[in-house]
This record gives sequence, structure tokens and C-alpha cells, in this order.
Amino acid sequence: MQFKHPEILYFLFLLIVPILVHLFQFRRFKKEYFTNVRFLKSISIQTRKSSQLKKWLLLACRLLLLAAIILAFAQPYFDAKDHKNRSNEMYIILDNSFSMQAKGKKGELLKRAVQELLEEAPENKNFSLLTNTESYWNTDIKSIRSTLQNIKYSAIPLDLNPILAKINARPDNVKKDIIIITDAVGLNQKQLKSIPETDVSYFIIPKSEQKNNVSIDRVFIDETTNDFYDINVNLSRFGEDIKSVPIAIYNQNKLIAKTVTHLDSPKKILHFSIPKQAFHGYVSIIDNSLAYDNTFYFSISKVKKINIISIGEAQKSNFLQRIYTNDEFNYSNSELATLDYNNLEKQNAVVLNELDEIPQALQITLKDFVQKGGNLIVIPSAKCSVGTLNSFLGNFGNIQFKSYETVEKLISKINFNHPLFSGVFENRISNFQYPSTKASFSISNSNSGALIYDDQTAFLSALFTPVSVVYVFSAPINTENSNFQQSPLIVPAFYKMGQFNQNNGINALTIGNTNPFIVNAFVAKDGILEVKNSTEQFIPIQQIMNSKVKMTFNDLPQEAGNFEIYNQKQWIENISFNYNRSESNLNQLDNNLLSDYQTSESIESVFSSIQSDRMDNQLWKWFVIFALLFLVCEIAIIKFLK
Repeated sequence: MQFKHPEILYFLFLLIVPILVHLFQFRRFKKEYFTNVRFLKSISIQTRKSSQLKKWLLLACRLLLLAAIILAFAQPYFDAKDHKNRSNEMYIILDNSFSMQAKGKKGELLKRAVQELLEEAPENKNFSLLTNTESYWNTDIKSIRSTLQNIKYSAIPLDLNPILAKINARPDNVKKDIIIITDAVGLNQKQLKSIPETDVSYFIIPKSEQKNNVSIDRVFIDETTNDFYDINVNLSRFGEDIKSVPIAIYNQNKLIAKTVTHLDSPKKILHFSIPKQAFHGYVSIIDNSLAYDNTFYFSISKVKKINIISIGEAQKSNFLQRIYTNDEFNYSNSELATLDYNNLEKQNAVVLNELDEIPQALQITLKDFVQKGGNLIVIPSAKCSVGTLNSFLGNFGNIQFKSYETVEKLISKINFNHPLFSGVFENRISNFQYPSTKASFSISNSNSGALIYDDQTAFLSALFTPVSVVYVFSAPINTENSNFQQSPLIVPAFYKMGQFNQNNGINALTIGNTNPFIVNAFVAKDGILEVKNSTEQFIPIQQIMNSKVKMTFNDLPQEAGNFEIYNQKQWIENISFNYNRSESNLNQLDNNLLSDYQTSESIESVFSSIQSDRMDNQLWKWFVIFALLFLVCEIAIIKFLK
């Protein structure tokens, strides 16, 4: 037992006072007996005995009463069970990602967590609150009440690493209580390792009652005809008790297609045909679980012809003219001697078709062309020096040409996962008639190939830059060296290379993705492009590149939807944004992940545990009660003991 004011215990010396008083009252007197009071002698003896007992009882009560009062003022206590962490600073991490939309016993997990915080957090306790995107330092529950009540779901999934980095950067050396309120969807061991071992952490894991969910993962154009787009809608099913869901497609909020699909497998692709015209709408489903992944916004721009120029001999470029037809492309060919360098700025893609030499001026121009968003296709010539090719391609990525070998090779593998062939093949083909080459360059390449030889070296590689792609063949593809021009592969390969990143497909970006978006626009030197819709507007990071603008959105916008890009007040392009679907699966929690941490389903139990484990066991109230009890005993003895 310890005392808050041990100096008051010196007053225990006052206990000697009632003892002295008692002894003074017990001093002896000389007794004289009268002959006529013999009868009272026995009565006197009895009275004297009872009087002494009464005085001893009164002395005990008074000593105990005084001692109890002194001890009460000294405030005795027993140390709390967790008294070492009594001065810890409190940090509350509240997960407001979309998985917290799931419904528990008392409603949506996030809304219920907020309500419990408002009800259970001690009013006189300072703490810091951190969500997936916001931080509120050194506040209390009264000051932050309105903020909590208006908290919104975040498109950014919970990641403990950056949040804990903010906490650890605080300028203090005090131990911390870190209370993490999350459903643990997406939580992994790597994030847990960033929790300092010196701090005390608590996990509050609210559980959802409904684990089933359906999400729209992707929408893309599967095929284009003269009058229609055939689009595919990818759905994912999580859980078993989902039989069917209604799905609808809207253009400018006008219904254009609707059906009910039966989800007989975890993944399903639905096919729709929509008119071949500008589209600015969304696909929508209805389920009884998460709402954020039930809508997928996308835009299809008005078809614009793509400008492509090939540089090389006209005879060797005839096959390109048959692929890049006039209905979709503005194709032209120029021999190197008559090339207009100024015309390259207007192109979307450039094909270097077996040039024996690449002049330095052309190398500089094409380097600038690629940096500004243009795609480049390089078909090497057998006569071009290896040093020239390596010097030129070194501007775009890690690829090195070696010797030219006259060894026949078979192109035996298509990399179906390569971005070049995304959406090209409905099924993976095994019995394909693959082409071959009679001679080729051996190359050293760290990039995955799109088309691969039977010796596992790349025939067609892609060097991705932040805003464009450089495609590199490892062999000449003229008819004397290869039968690639007669292969069915040549059309989808060159068609996709010419169209890649030209915004003639579906514009649907993911919020939080840092990949840039290129838009064709002439912007003044001090001009800026603005992105907006009816509820939100913002200015993205942008870089002007002649007739194009590269935009990077990062964590903007805050809400998914259809937006328009404006140059001043002039409309430029439609664009759509969607939330990341990483939290659609509500069954991602590993039950053993948090086995080494204190976990609870209730905020009330955590706050109650912290308070009870760290509150000293105060005893002064008991001594006050004892003092009153001894006072009552003293009064009773005086009044009733005769």
C-alpha cells in the first residue's frame, strides 16, 4: 500500500492524546466505607467494572476513528495493474476505407464505430485521430464530434505504414497507446511489423454479418464494328449465396441496356453491344453488400483518326498500308531522304521500317517525340550497325542488340498477359500457326516479350515510358527474311501498337493510380486544363508537350464519377474515374494474423480495460467509511451502555 500524502501520517502521533485523557480519568481515589452503605458495596463493584469496560471501548473507538481520519487524508492506494503505461499518449487509427461499408449487427461498420467512439471515449482524455487520409492531432472527443459525424469513406485502402510513420514522427519520447479500428481487410504482416514494440497496441475488429459481395472489375471494348462497340463487363463474385444480380448500362443517365445475370462462377464476363458513338456513362449492378463497387464509370471518346507515319522504303511498307486503313488511321510513308522532320510532331506513332542508318538528327527528334507521348515501332535492318541501335534504344530502356545471327527461329509463344494483347484473344490459342525468321539479332532484354521465340528470347519487346511505348523487333520482317507478314498475328500486333494509349478506347482511370493520361490539346504557355463535373472540380498535375498535355491525377478526384476536361471554358475530352476494387473481397482476414495482439470487437471494452488497468485502487473512501462507523459506535456506546 502506498500514500499520495505520506507526510500526513505524522499526525498519527495524535493518537497519544485520547490515551492520556483516558489514563487521567483512571487515576485512583481513596475509598471510605460508611456503615450504613454496606448494602451498596456489591452494587458499587459491578458498576465500577461496567464503567471501566465502557471507557476501554470508547478509547478504542476514538483511537480507530482518529487513525481512520488521518489515513483517509493521507490517501492510501494500491498501484494499478498497468501503472507503467499510465502516462501513455493515445492515438486512434480509424479505418474509413470502403470495406467498412459492410453491415454488422448494428449497421454499417464505420458508422457504428463512430457512434461508439462518441459514446465511450473519455471526455477529459486528449488523443490524436488518424484516418486513411486525414490527421487530427491533440484533440478530444468534444472538439472532434462534428468531424466524426461527417466522416466520409475513403478511396484509399488502409495502409498502416504511412500512418504509423506520421505517429512516429511526432516530437516526443512518450510511450503510445495505438488503438486501431479496422475490419482488417487488406491488412498484412508487413504492415504489422511497423508497429513499435515499445508501444501498446489494441485492435478493434468489428465484424460484418454479410460476407457476400459482387463487384464490377473492368469494362473494355472487345470488338469494334461499323456501327457498334462490343464491350465486355467483368464481374467478380465473393461468397456462395449469390444467385443472380441485375445489371444495366447508362449513357448520360439514359438506360441503353439491361439484363439479369446468373453468377455460376467466381468470375464472369458479360457481353453488350452499344452504338458506336461517344459514350459518357456507367455500368451498374444491385446487390445487398458493398455499394462502392456496384458502379463502374467509363467514357468512350468520339472516334478520331490516328496519325501514323512509317520511315523506310515504300516497297517494304506496303503491308502497313493494308493494316492502317483510311477509316481509322491517317497513314503515310516517307523515305529517309525526303522526310519532313517537322511533320513528326503531328504523328501519334512512328514506324522505323528497316533503316540501314539512323541519323543523329532523327534520333534526337524521335527521343523528343517519345518523351511527349508518341509511340515508336522499331523494325531493325540487317545492315544497321549494332552500335547505332544500342545508342538509340538506350534512350528508352534497358535493351541491347548483339550479333546478327543467320539461324532460323520459330516464333512459338504469345504472351497473353502482355498489355499489347490485352482484350485481343478471347481464349488462349494452343494450335496456332506461328511464323518464323531466317536471321535475327540476339538481344539482352530485361523486359518481358510480347512475342517469343522457341529458345525463349524475345521477338517483339516493349519499352514502356511514363507516357508512351517503344516497340522493338529483334529481326527484319521483310518477306525475304520472315513469313511474319503472312501470319494472322501481324494485324492485331501492329493494330494495337498503332492504337496503344491513343484514347480511342475506354477512358476509365482508377483513383490513386499514378499513371499519366495524355490528351490532345493546344494549351497556351500559362494555360491550364481543369477537370470537373457537377459536384467536384480540380486541377491535376500537368505538363504541356506541344499539341498534347500529360496529366497525372494521383489521389484526385475524391469521388468516382464521370468528368470533363476543359481548357479555360472549352470542352476538350470526357474522362471517368473509379475506385480501386482491392477491398471487394470481405473474406481476406487471416484469423492468425493478429494472434499476438490485443483484439476486441467493442470500443467500450478497450476503453474500459485501459481505464481499469491503469487506475490506482484508491482506499481513502474506505477509511472515511470506517471513521463514520467508529463514530457511530462511539455514540452508541455513550448512549446505550450504562
